[in-house]
Amino acid sequence: MTKSELNPKVDEFLSKAKKWKEEYEKLREIVLDCELTEEFKWMHPCYTFENKNIVLIHGFKEYCALLFPKGALLKDPHGVLIQQTENVQAARQIRFTQVQEIAEMAPILKSYIHEAVEVEKAGLEVNFKKTAEYSIPEELQTKFDENPALKTAFKALTPGRQRAYILYFSSPKQSKTRISRVEKYMQHILNGKGLND
Repeated sequence: MTKSELNPKVDEFLSKAKKWKEEYEKLREIVLDCELTEEFKWMHPCYTFENKNIVLIHGFKEYCALLFPKGALLKDPHGVLIQQTENVQAARQIRFTQVQEIAEMAPILKSYIHEAVEVEKAGLEVNFKKTAEYSIPEELQTKFDENPALKTAFKALTPGRQRAYILYFSSPKQSKTRISRVEKYMQHILNGKGLND
């Protein structure tokens, strides 16, 4: 697919959009003006440069957004990039609720898109927090102490699976909920399975 060529899957996505349709179309126009390749990945319009993901168009209940997979590496002089949650390390969004906002921000959006392309050209990578840097929740550590086989099985999981469990077990405010989650997934861990396997 050549640069700035419309992708039929994105056409279909837009034709079926019930919410944010006008906003999606304006975002698409702006992104395509930056001479990126239009693709359709993860059920969303995705724009690439030399097969590297630069920006995606996403829609949510309260807003639509441009999502930069390596947004953490962008300078953000206008302070518009948003980290979705504290656990998102690399991606950043620019959120919108009206097509007028998008039109007014077009020059800024293009500058961010061009910077994202430069990040890829430079081969820059986000330094992700290592799994070992995450704190093991007290409730999981207690189970490790009671059942060394559980700790061994946990350590045998891939770093991504370990991280997913740590984040899931850590998120509830109440200890009893954290204990309940750990107990629910103990056999899963012992079977070498990740949270979503």
